[in-house]
Amino acid sequence: MTPTGASRCPFDFSERLDFDPSLARLMAEGPVSRIRLPYGQAEAWLVTTFDGVRQVTTDPRFSRAAIVGHDYPRLTAEPIVSPESLNVMDPPRSNRLRHAAARAFTSGPVRRMRPAIERVAARLLDDMVEHGPPADLVRHLSVRLPHHTICELLDVPEADRPLMLDRTQQMLATSPGARQTAAAAKQYLRDYFTALVAQRRTTPGDDLLSAMATPGHEDDDEPLSDDELAVLALTLILSGNDTATCQISNITYTLLTNPAPRALLQRHPERLPRVLDELLRHIPFRKGVGIPRMALRDVDLEGTRIRAGDFVHVSYLAANRDPAVFPDPDTLDFDRAPHPHMTFGWGGHHCIATALARAELETAIGALLTRFPHLRLAVPDSEVRWDTETIRRFPLRLPVSW
Repeated sequence: MTPTGASRCPFDFSERLDFDPSLARLMAEGPVSRIRLPYGQAEAWLVTTFDGVRQVTTDPRFSRAAIVGHDYPRLTAEPIVSPESLNVMDPPRSNRLRHAAARAFTSGPVRRMRPAIERVAARLLDDMVEHGPPADLVRHLSVRLPHHTICELLDVPEADRPLMLDRTQQMLATSPGARQTAAAAKQYLRDYFTALVAQRRTTPGDDLLSAMATPGHEDDDEPLSDDELAVLALTLILSGNDTATCQISNITYTLLTNPAPRALLQRHPERLPRVLDELLRHIPFRKGVGIPRMALRDVDLEGTRIRAGDFVHVSYLAANRDPAVFPDPDTLDFDRAPHPHMTFGWGGHHCIATALARAELETAIGALLTRFPHLRLAVPDSEVRWDTETIRRFPLRLPVSW
């Protein structure tokens, strides 16, 4: 504890997919804790219960927009989000941008995209077979499938996609020395999409960015400006390379090191969506916390008085392990009574690409189980190397044989 009573929380734990013991300790101490993160001028409150997180993410007295202009507490040296980002807007201002992007990610459009996702996954696995075992699943599938999908949606030229992936990964780095690189990466992507938006204004195509840039597509909404579209595209490219990328690898690793869910899926492949949902709840695919909010007024939260101007972080990872909502939460229970989890966020900042991420996961994991019934790790579990440089939790390489 620091002299002010705040726990110093680097949230840098990255041992396999074990739950962060420092986060578990904070959960045990109570629903609301005082913490000090590696970067930022201020301390923050951390909320870890399901009900507490739900209140913070839906109560307008807690504002994302209010953190703009502050050196807010965070895990990365350079703030990941731009001040104009959808991720630091509050309703109703954020509604227009979310409406513009969400039309591509609702269940109907994603269902129509499913055959294309399946074709890409099949081609990537064909390449992996041609490469032969051992093969790195991260390089062959986990990174390429989500990145290809979101780049296809935005119609990013093929030649630009590798650099696009490098820049998004640079933005997620946590080391102090990464600040300048992360800032440059963010500016590069901002400039790139600003130029791409201008091009689509004059020469639109059939892609999502063209649809959002075409006057009149927003119905009664005010058309999005070039800056708004560029930042929205940047948000989408980050989202497209986040959850699904990590979780394809994490879920495959879990299936290869835990025989129960794999055996269940081999007997009952129709249960894949339900099994994936429990794995998504259980696997800590990120470290610590994301973007905070600021209290606009004094608020009583889970027995703690939050003062106006205080920063408040929530932990979706902790909420997913709340025993009041998920009995025996540290156990994978594929017969667990259905209940929404918070892996894709909650409230006004719930991930707009959730349906797409689920489709990618179902496609990737389903194809692996079908095509490679004898898939196995090609190295001892102890030799799998895990990401220690960014806010994400996933194996840097996952060598497999079949």
